Amino acid sequence: MTPGARVSAAIEVLADIDTRHRPAADALRDWGLSRRFAGSADRAAIAGLVYDALRRRASAAFIMGEEAPRAILLGMLRLERKLDTEAIAGLADGARFAPSPLTEEERKRLDTASLERAPAWVVGDYPDWLDPHLIRVFGDDRDAEGAALARRAPLDLRVNTLKAKRETVAATLAHLGAAPTRWSPVGLRVALGADAKSPAINAEPAFLKGLIEVQDEGSQLAVLLARTETDRQVVDLCAGGGGKTLALAAAMGGHGQIYATDRDKRRLAPIHARIARAGARNIQVRTPRGEAAPLTDLAGRSDLVLIDAPCTGTGAWRRNPDAKWRVRPGALAARLKEQTTVFETAGGLVKPGGRIAYVTCSVLAEENDDQVRGFLERHDEFAAIPPGEVVKALGEQAPVFARAVLMSELGVLMTPRRTDTDGFFVSVLARVSKPIPASASS
Repeated sequence: MTPGARVSAAIEVLADIDTRHRPAADALRDWGLSRRFAGSADRAAIAGLVYDALRRRASAAFIMGEEAPRAILLGMLRLERKLDTEAIAGLADGARFAPSPLTEEERKRLDTASLERAPAWVVGDYPDWLDPHLIRVFGDDRDAEGAALARRAPLDLRVNTLKAKRETVAATLAHLGAAPTRWSPVGLRVALGADAKSPAINAEPAFLKGLIEVQDEGSQLAVLLARTETDRQVVDLCAGGGGKTLALAAAMGGHGQIYATDRDKRRLAPIHARIARAGARNIQVRTPRGEAAPLTDLAGRSDLVLIDAPCTGTGAWRRNPDAKWRVRPGALAARLKEQTTVFETAGGLVKPGGRIAYVTCSVLAEENDDQVRGFLERHDEFAAIPPGEVVKALGEQAPVFARAVLMSELGVLMTPRRTDTDGFFVSVLARVSKPIPASASS
């Protein structure tokens, strides 16, 4: 396919997303299945155009003066790909399969493109209804924080230290340009350019042998901040596919016992194969069955309960740019209810002296500090461990990390702008006195 034909295809996919209100991945898959002539390089390039357009949807529409798929794609080429008007005109020249030629109005807007007077939500490329929520967290920096969340994420890998050392794995992945992550001592990062095709990590021998897992550096850090050397019995309460479960197993050196469960048993489906590939022998999966609570026997016995809480995913917009345009106030309200429920369950599982690590991939105060504060108000037997103490788990990196993150009295917030990770919030609470009734763990 010619570059112009790829642009036309991306506009077509964007129109499908808008018309059918569907995830970008679904629209891209269906487009590829119905057009077998497109090779893998074409599909990767088209996906890159679509995702970049979704990342810059608000700002691209602003400079072009309309929200049509064509306008958003053209505006993105100017803002994100940094193409000048003539270069864009070369792609939209009306040739076979290419978009129709630029209009005079389009040329004028591309020539004078500026976000100088745009509102913060346009500069930051996020839904306008979220602006008051982001003001609470970032204040006048919300446009810069949003813009960082709109950039393409790198590919981060976690080295499985049960099987290998980071330097050894880095050498085997040198052909991908894998380099040590800044903060995580077990992470590797593969930088990806705007047009770069994501490498087929699942086909790499290092992956097949269980030496690596795909995991954002922020997620790796959340696990490192959550646990201590004395943890022997750990519950991963929202384990899903097992990313943090496996990270816990490696951090514990294969010792102790981890109980992994999830309210939605369908989300647990991939965990068994991943455990086997990683060679983790200290994980027991508790799959919900009917109305029976899978963790009743663990009430009041756990050193650590990790809550990888269900959330809006605002911190992961770099990886799911279409999700930010689909999120609605109703979704936030639903996630808040789920978080409260899982928090209460966690409280009933912790033994005296044990801890809860509450983690979200959200940057919203309602899902982070507010949830922690609400739990502490309901349960005076718990207290927040000062975040300054929590970050000491990172050793010599801790002082620099503490200056980089946004730290409150209750937790630590990582963001792409501050730490070059996804947006992750981590709060660690210690049980300091009387027990919570065992019924809370049902």
